[in-house]
Amino acid sequence: MDFATIIGLLIGFGAIFLAGWVGGIDPRIFFGRWDAFVLILGGSIGATLTSFPMRTFVKGFVGGLRTAFSEVNYHERDIIATLVSFAEKARREGLLALENEAAALDDDFMRKGIQLVIDGRDTEIIRKVLETEVSNAQEQGAKAEQVFMNLGGYSPTLGIIGTVLGLIGMLKSLGEASQSTNIAGSIGTETAVAFVATFFGIMFANLLWLPIGTKIKERNGQMLLMREIMIEGILAIQAGDNPRLLEEKLLAFLDPKERETDIEEGGAMAGEAGYSASSA
Repeated sequence: MDFATIIGLLIGFGAIFLAGWVGGIDPRIFFGRWDAFVLILGGSIGATLTSFPMRTFVKGFVGGLRTAFSEVNYHERDIIATLVSFAEKARREGLLALENEAAALDDDFMRKGIQLVIDGRDTEIIRKVLETEVSNAQEQGAKAEQVFMNLGGYSPTLGIIGTVLGLIGMLKSLGEASQSTNIAGSIGTETAVAFVATFFGIMFANLLWLPIGTKIKERNGQMLLMREIMIEGILAIQAGDNPRLLEEKLLAFLDPKERETDIEEGGAMAGEAGYSASSA
């Protein structure tokens, strides 16, 4: 579970409702407008579904939520450590000695790359296969990001539509309200209720849909970086590069402040110390 997403949502929604409570807004105004909530949620999903094929929408929506709420259980330095340890073993014992270690990897992408090396595939074939895998993953991530960006774009507009509907209802009953002794109070209450839809639309867009879309984009960037490190490391292992030089080459992918030259041998992804990349 990604606690940053959970904490961010709690803080965001909590801040809004706290501000309303301090401002003296009666929460019954919001709870009494479930029609506005249904309009925003249903209308946004309907409009977004119209924008995509069903399969793309479902995969993007479900996959995007999984990406936003799942914690990434591995790090770039762990990947580098494992690749360096593989390079050392390959130089000592040959590429075939990596077969057991490759089978123990939890990451399908890295396991496939190492297995292609063990099978003696051509360098260009290996690079092409792995880059195609990365391209497909990027495309899926981009579609998921776009689904949530569309939801964030439609929500405020649906909120305005809900407000217009509320104002239409208010104006329709204005004649009846004119017979009341408190015309101003009645109109003020009806107007406040009408704007609840706009509130819901803006809130969902800026506290839920757009932030999730941004997190998906960030995770896709992390995935691309890790896949690039894996590709370069796998091809270097095939070429028989010196493990220390390989380590320096892969560390160049990291931010200078995050680089560590004393990575322990063995890494954190193989065997019992392996990592799970099912959330990538």
